[in-house]
Amino acid sequence: MDQLKKAFASKLLKIKAIKLQPNNPFTWASGWKSPFYCDNRKALSYPELRNYVKIEIVHAILERFPDVEAIAGVATGAIPQGALVADALHLPFVYVRSKPKDHGLENLIEGELKPAMKVVVIEDLISTGGSSLKAVEAIRKNGCEVIGMVASYTYGFPVAEQAFADAKVTLVTLTDYEHVVQEALETGYIDACDVEVLHQWRKDPAHWQQTE
Repeated sequence: MDQLKKAFASKLLKIKAIKLQPNNPFTWASGWKSPFYCDNRKALSYPELRNYVKIEIVHAILERFPDVEAIAGVATGAIPQGALVADALHLPFVYVRSKPKDHGLENLIEGELKPAMKVVVIEDLISTGGSSLKAVEAIRKNGCEVIGMVASYTYGFPVAEQAFADAKVTLVTLTDYEHVVQEALETGYIDACDVEVLHQWRKDPAHWQQTE
């Protein structure tokens, strides 16, 4: 798995899916300021890489969650990859909205899950884990069992790791913060001084402040 994480990190860097802006930090949906942004959804625009991600997620599911009966994608980032994975596995697919529609059937889960189905959730990226675990909660309330989650990338924040542990959700990722930063440094994508900025941010991302 470590070799996969290194290889996928390299592929993300080659398509410039990793952004580093210590002097002009990004603002996340959580409100956190970050010098680092991973936009692995760019992989969808590259057919070979899109297929690579699909195949590796399928491999992860077959290895770790062989009893899977349905695939669920977390809206919006994981909908396309989740659908590709479900198609490859010949399994039902649904996606979970961040909130119910405000019209029509007011669905939170789009698609059909039968009671007691064993579901694997697909996510594109894990930061705090909040939106991902809301999807898990919605599936469980629908009477199904979430047997695991597979994500393309995780920042590996302690708050997220604790949240997944509390929710009793097994998380598997194709790559992570450590492998991306290591690969970025080895290939000259970032400098050693950038690594220190990233590590300082990651220690306490909720309170990190950029330095002049």
